[in-house]
Amino acid sequence: MHTSKDIRPLEFIVMVASIMLLTAVAIDIMLPAFGQLREYFGLAPDSTIASQIVTFFFLGQIGQLAFGPLADRYGRLPVLRTGFILYISGCIAAALLPSLNLILAARFVVGLGAAAMSVAAVTSVRDRFTGDKMARTMSLIITIFLFVPIIAPIAGAAILSVSSWQVVFLTPAVVGIAVFVWSFRLRESLSPERRLNLDVATIIQSTKQVMGNGTFVRYTVVVTILFASFSSYISSSEHMISEIYNRPELFTLIFSGIGITMAVASFINSRLIKRFGARRTVRTLLVVYLVLAAAMLALTLAFQGMPDIFVFFGFIALLQGIYIAAEPNSSALALEPLGDTAGMAAAIYGTSFFVLGSLFGSMIDRLLINTVTPLAVGYLLSALIAVAVVYAGRTNTVAVNLANEVGD
Repeated sequence: MHTSKDIRPLEFIVMVASIMLLTAVAIDIMLPAFGQLREYFGLAPDSTIASQIVTFFFLGQIGQLAFGPLADRYGRLPVLRTGFILYISGCIAAALLPSLNLILAARFVVGLGAAAMSVAAVTSVRDRFTGDKMARTMSLIITIFLFVPIIAPIAGAAILSVSSWQVVFLTPAVVGIAVFVWSFRLRESLSPERRLNLDVATIIQSTKQVMGNGTFVRYTVVVTILFASFSSYISSSEHMISEIYNRPELFTLIFSGIGITMAVASFINSRLIKRFGARRTVRTLLVVYLVLAAAMLALTLAFQGMPDIFVFFGFIALLQGIYIAAEPNSSALALEPLGDTAGMAAAIYGTSFFVLGSLFGSMIDRLLINTVTPLAVGYLLSALIAVAVVYAGRTNTVAVNLANEVGD
């Protein structure tokens, strides 16, 4: 048997990235199949109900609230194994069930599995790294993770050309089984003496410790509000390109192109962190995000909600890239002061941006009928709130430091 020391840092990074990319596989590979899915269930071509398949997956992330304390009590690996079982079984069920409602329920189960795997993966990284080093590690993991949005839609379209949407839905289970087998090389990173009791008093105390930390709350709010627009784009990208712009042949090209931009941004971010630190980098990224979001909305309004498809999705690519660069910085900053309750912190963090963010995103989805204006508005509102929260926190920190100096 291998110990955690037997796994070299590069293998650890690639393995954690592979575990986390299962979340993207469960979404991105099936986006090209939504058109066939609507036809199979007799839905109107402009129906947005297919996007609920993504939303229900994100709603399953509420399971992080349970898996976080379990990871702090029993260790990371039992939670990881449970996540794989839920994920694989949910993917198989979603491909075989006869009704859309049952498929949505199965997708919720897949989301639960991804939630467990995400908690186990993030806390495993937190057990080994802190601060800027954790941010750089997570940024490298996400760079690998982002090859999925580039490859998965192409793979989904290729499978669809020779088979059916059911086979596309089954594919994540096959990938999941392969990563599950590989994950047995990973050993437990939470030593017995660091494990917390699983009782009401301990859970309440851990929750208070996490939610009482201003840095954690601030960066969790930032990621949650940015994820709303991010998830709306993911859920509605096929609908916008195929139905609103009536250019279905461009979907794979555009989606993959945006994936490449996100991967490049994540890699650049790992370099920026090394030079400037996570805190300064994320603040700068958010200001650039705000400027781009404002420009995109102005352009969208100028063209009555239908700007040139390549220009509009060019802006989306830049915004998505900035989000995916800012997220690992924010997660590292949020979790850094909470090592003793990393499982609970990761659970609240992940649940917040996946569940609340996707719910906000689904509100935008419902408005994306004839124009792309709602998404442009969503990006700008997200940017305004995120910048306000981060810089309000900075002002408070400066004020506290000045008060302490006066007191001394």
